[in-house]
Amino acid sequence: MILPQLAYRMATTVAPNCLWKFGWNFGLKGMLSVERFKARRKKGIIFPPFLHLSVINSCNLRCQGCWVDVQAPREMVPLGELDSIVRDAKAHGNAFFGLLGGEPFLHPNLLDLLERHPDCYFQIFTNGQLITPEIAQRLRHLGNATPLVSIEGDSVVSDERRGSRHVLDRSLRGLQACLDAGLVTGVATSLCRSNIDTLLCDDWLKRLIGMGVHYAWFHGYRPVGPDASPELALSPEELVRVRRFVVEARARLPIVIVDAYYDGKGEALCPMAIGLTHHVGPSGDIEPCPIIQLAVENVHGGSFYDKVTESAFLADMREAAAEHSRGCVVLENPRLVLEIADRHAARDTTQRGTAREELLAMTPRSSQDLPGREVPEKHWMYRFAKRYWFNDFGSYPGHAAGNRPSRQPSAEPVAVTAETTP
Repeated sequence: MILPQLAYRMATTVAPNCLWKFGWNFGLKGMLSVERFKARRKKGIIFPPFLHLSVINSCNLRCQGCWVDVQAPREMVPLGELDSIVRDAKAHGNAFFGLLGGEPFLHPNLLDLLERHPDCYFQIFTNGQLITPEIAQRLRHLGNATPLVSIEGDSVVSDERRGSRHVLDRSLRGLQACLDAGLVTGVATSLCRSNIDTLLCDDWLKRLIGMGVHYAWFHGYRPVGPDASPELALSPEELVRVRRFVVEARARLPIVIVDAYYDGKGEALCPMAIGLTHHVGPSGDIEPCPIIQLAVENVHGGSFYDKVTESAFLADMREAAAEHSRGCVVLENPRLVLEIADRHAARDTTQRGTAREELLAMTPRSSQDLPGREVPEKHWMYRFAKRYWFNDFGSYPGHAAGNRPSRQPSAEPVAVTAETTP
């Protein structure tokens, strides 16, 4: 009965134009973009079907573990360049884009970008605090975006995690404005030691369902950046607990629960390593993923598609990550990331100029790749979707479950030297 309940909730709470564009632009076109991605892969060409664009570095909050230069002078990708990226990607079959920051709603032309591309779908990663009823109504009129509002705990934990006061109340106001406007709306949580007990539970999901939220996204906290706060990171046992809860909750509660790091068999995967996504930073730098702030190419001038598909740096990063494990290479072996970056003379894309030092200071730890502890999907809908449109697409030869020994992150990761050259 989960699917009928979910369908009824969507049909009765989402504005018709928003529901249509969600189903057409994101649903059907998203599936077709993955099919084109698979066809390109057979020819040895990797261009991600889903792209993440950090449109601005500025933010109104100061979160623990943030890797973005939120306190630095404002940098943002101009509307013209964002428009060019989307047009180039659309020409190769893409229709779905994740918009990140900083806080995306600080970009003065954010909604103008959505208006220019009514045939695309945008997921906006936001703290929700700048979403007024007026902005929510314009999003309803456009119909081609879903706000994903970040909630990091109860009122006390939210203030601590996000470096401000009354954070939860302000985020919930923005969330409610989205729901009142009839938008497809989600809630994301970076699970860590301080919020796993309060948010990874049926009570929290039932509260979201009662509010009218349509989907939730749980992901593990990643201790990176200048204020990594590694004490918040989840243990391997807690990562398995998260995965098991998500799989079980999907089968019993009428809310979509997103995950981006496991296939249908419960095996780990990295969206960057398999080529499903890459990232453009606020300065226009083309990065492997948001937490790898190193790049060779930039979006300024020339074909974005050509820069991505011809990048030796991106290709080397994907291949090395896939050979290393099915998990997150940044968490498991940060010095391997540096070795590859130095091999291609990749530049630090942060304003603070400390990306290399931060990676060197990291202690290798377990990521979601925990061989022998896989939790397969229970619900047929998720198994079906992942079988065709979200798996490793053959990127991990030799890393199949049961075909490798249990592995822990190396205590002595690959050495890196400043003298390494391409």
